[in-house]
Amino acid sequence: MRRQNMKVDSTRTLRLIGVIVVVILLISFGRSSVFSVRESEQAVITTFGKYTKTVQAGLQFKLPWPIQSAIILPVSKIQKIELGYYSDSNGQYYSIPEESMMITNDLNIVNIDFFVEWKISDPVKYLYRTENPDSILKNMLQSSVRSVVGTKSIDDVLTTGKTGIQSDVKEMLKMRLEENDIGLMVVDVKVNDSEPPTEEVAKAFRDVETAKQEKETALNQALEYKNSKIPAANADADKIVRAAEGEKQSKINEAIGEKNRFLSIYNEYKNFPVITRERMYLEMLEDILPGITVYIDDGSSIEKLLPLGEVSTTTAGAVTGD
Repeated sequence: MRRQNMKVDSTRTLRLIGVIVVVILLISFGRSSVFSVRESEQAVITTFGKYTKTVQAGLQFKLPWPIQSAIILPVSKIQKIELGYYSDSNGQYYSIPEESMMITNDLNIVNIDFFVEWKISDPVKYLYRTENPDSILKNMLQSSVRSVVGTKSIDDVLTTGKTGIQSDVKEMLKMRLEENDIGLMVVDVKVNDSEPPTEEVAKAFRDVETAKQEKETALNQALEYKNSKIPAANADADKIVRAAEGEKQSKINEAIGEKNRFLSIYNEYKNFPVITRERMYLEMLEDILPGITVYIDDGSSIEKLLPLGEVSTTTAGAVTGD
C-alpha cells in the first residue's frame, strides 16, 4: 500500500514539474513573441536573420526566438555628430586638431568645429546597406566641410561667412547621403566654433608656404632662363643648318661643274684627240709651272711661246732695250 502511495506521489510530482516547465516555456515564448514599439521608434522583424517586415508603434507580435527577432530603432530621435571636438557626460569639451584644422581658399589655416544633427530615415537601409553608417556619415561630413572651407577666405570662416558655410555643408552632405542612400538624413548643420590656429602651427604653415613660393620662384626663373636661351640656340642651330645646306649645295654645284667640264673635254677629245691631248698637256704645264715662259718647238723653224699673252710683253721689252 505504501509503495503504491509513493508511486502515486512521484507521478504527481513529475506531472507538476512538467506543467511548471510548460508554463515557463509558454511564458517565455509569449514574452519573446509580444513586444512594444514606442511612438518615436520602428521595429525591423527578421526571420532566421533575413528581413521580413518593418512595424510601427504599438503592441506587436512575432514568432518566438530563435525563429524571429525584432530590432527596435529610434527613427524619430535626433542624434548628433561632433567634428573637431568631443564632449563628455560632464559637459567638458576637448579639441581634436586633426579634425578641426583646415586650409582656406587664401591659404590660411583655421580651426573650425561642427555640430551635426541627424536621424534614421530608413531603418532597413540603416541596418543592412552598410556596416557602420554612423562612421560613414562622419567621413562624409569631414569631406564636405573641407571642400566648403577650402573655397572660403579666412575672414569668411572667422566672421560673417559662417551661415553660408553651414548652408553649403548641409546641402553637400544631403547630396552625398542621397547618392549613397544609407538610410540617414541630415536635420541641421552648425558651426560650433572657429578660430585661428596656435602660433606654432601658423609658423610651420608659413614656412611651408614660403618654401612653396621659393620653389615656384626658382621654377619661374629657370623657365625664364630657358625661354631666353632657346631663341638664341634655335638661331645658332638654324645658322649651322643653313651653312651646311649652303656648303652642301656648293659641293653639289662644284661636282656638277667638274662633271660638265670633264664631259666637255671628253667630247672634245673624242672629236680631236691629238689637239685635245696637247692642249691638256700644255695647260698642265701652265698650272705646275706658273710664271715660266714655255717655248714650243714642233720641229719647224718657228718657235712658239706659252702663255701667248706674254709674247707681246717680251717683244715690247726687247724693242725698248734695243
